[in-house]
Amino acid sequence: MSCNFRRIAAAALAVAALSASAISAPAASAAAAAPAKTSPHASPHASPHASPHTSHGVDTAKLDKVIADTLRISGAPGVVVGLWIPGKTSYVRAFGIADKKTHAPMSANMNFRIGSETKTFTATALLRLVDQGKVKLDDPISRYVSGVPGGNKITLRQLAEMRSGLFSYTEDDAFVKAFLSNPNRVFTPQELLAYAFMHPALFKPGAKFNYSNTNYILLGLVVEKASGQKLRDFIKHQVLDPAHLRHTLFPVGAEFPSPHPRGYTTQTLDGKTADATNWNPSWGWAAGAMISNLHDLRTWARVLATGTLLKPATQKERLRFIPTGFPGTGYGLGILKDHGWIGHNGSLPGYQSLTLYLPSQKATLVVLLNTDTSVKGYAPSTLFGKAITSVATPGNVFSLPVAPQ
Repeated sequence: MSCNFRRIAAAALAVAALSASAISAPAASAAAAAPAKTSPHASPHASPHASPHTSHGVDTAKLDKVIADTLRISGAPGVVVGLWIPGKTSYVRAFGIADKKTHAPMSANMNFRIGSETKTFTATALLRLVDQGKVKLDDPISRYVSGVPGGNKITLRQLAEMRSGLFSYTEDDAFVKAFLSNPNRVFTPQELLAYAFMHPALFKPGAKFNYSNTNYILLGLVVEKASGQKLRDFIKHQVLDPAHLRHTLFPVGAEFPSPHPRGYTTQTLDGKTADATNWNPSWGWAAGAMISNLHDLRTWARVLATGTLLKPATQKERLRFIPTGFPGTGYGLGILKDHGWIGHNGSLPGYQSLTLYLPSQKATLVVLLNTDTSVKGYAPSTLFGKAITSVATPGNVFSLPVAPQ
């Protein structure tokens, strides 16, 4: 059984299970990369509005090179990258392939499963309820969901900040086996929580940071209880519609709007690569089930970072980044901060994503991949994030620490 599932599926954030001795990411060097079966390329069909190789302050030819090099190093089939820095660049490229069988090129207009970026939407839904006076961040979870071990001492804030101490169900061996034995299975939130609650708490609420998907399953249930609506409906009406995100959705089942790339994973019982495109994401639910595209995520990066859907005081609460134990990296209410960039990453079998905003330059970065297979413990989205920001924003290089092998 692959242990990768427990490390990065839906949890996504590399600091979920970080090694205390993080190593440097591999250099994005063509010489270091193994030859690819299909050469990564920037497709003119995939990106009809791609920026020229000259830009105001950003060497886009160098960006092309480091992205292509990183694609070879990572072994990812394809990647979509969008980078927007006012007055400097508007860069959109699609590299590699969307389908290993047909070798169809990756396209910048494709939809992707975004894994744990879902948490940014769930957290925003919760904060909308805070603004409406229907919940308080320091309410205990027991007020909304019964049966949570120690629930009278765990607050909604601690759940959102990953400080509850609750065991993550995606770390449970029985859950991993159940899911990988039948990736089309539909899981209910209650079933997911049952896997988590078989384990003792890792620490007292508020004592420290530990990334747990269990926290966001509970917050999804809080949104439903306080709003009287299904989570997907509340997110659509209270988050997606006001933010004008027309291509972002919380799926009911395994539906996946076209166009989309095929997604490939080694998170399988035998460790062999599988096509996970149509695996049911119900197991991720409020922690990782959503779908979006480059255009919407560009918009969302700014909405999330600047708080346009929230009262200023509530946004201030969201951006209270607590230490994670790793230099340069903090976590707020469903949002991370790494070397100045704020946003979130996402991972589930077959796909990874990264959506970031750099307030100091009003810069936005979106990376979308059709694999989740790590490289020396690094999420491929982190490799791309580091390579791109090393060129575009050398004073703010995104680089989450490595997860343990």
